[in-house]
Amino acid sequence: MAFKINYPTYELNLPSTDEVVKYRPFLVKEEKLLLIAQQSKDTKTIVETMKNVIQNCVISKIDISSLPMFDIEYLLLHIRARSVGETAELNVICPDDNETYVPVSVDLLNINVEMPEGHSNKIKLTDSAELYMTYPAFDLYDDFLSKLKEDKEKIGVVDNLFKLFGNSIYQIVDGEDVYDGKDLSDKEKVDFIESLTQKQFADVRNFFNTMPRLQHKVEVENPKTKVKSEVVLEGVQSFF
Repeated sequence: MAFKINYPTYELNLPSTDEVVKYRPFLVKEEKLLLIAQQSKDTKTIVETMKNVIQNCVISKIDISSLPMFDIEYLLLHIRARSVGETAELNVICPDDNETYVPVSVDLLNINVEMPEGHSNKIKLTDSAELYMTYPAFDLYDDFLSKLKEDKEKIGVVDNLFKLFGNSIYQIVDGEDVYDGKDLSDKEKVDFIESLTQKQFADVRNFFNTMPRLQHKVEVENPKTKVKSEVVLEGVQSFF
């Protein structure tokens, strides 16, 4: 068929780097894929579908696989907003009784990636040594999910988690000595994580626990109890 549709294009700044990215709305076939993935309730399927849809819709030359998860979610949210409408009608459960749902309208373009207070990629190890972390790239996170899915008995959860932590090492600075994560083998990075003290390892876990996330707060009133509550919506799945 010779007929070709010209799609509108939009721009947004990636939260992690502030890089400007151009994108188009998703098509009916791509929306169908997202709906099927969402209905599957399988995290691995959802993540893979998100990646494929974004790769189709992003016009700029960027490596989607290298982006952190919160960039991926932010991109997909904006693509969804430009595709099927900037306002999402959601049913939110009231936390005071945890059973009553109320409708809430959310402006998707006003949802941001929030940086939790106290979050830092620098971890002080000793008076002279510091560890610098980087956000796990999408492919690394995807690989972690794949291994969890394959490991039916969950025997290797800890090993896979340590590998995820190790591969998120950006740099180790010990006085004048600097070790770049990209120059270390997987084994060297895991060995380093295993050599940390409990306090140091807790700081590494805190880096992951407080990573930036797609987040939006809404106020709801339970029609049964008249109690008003603030509900925090997190992750792109909350807005579909």
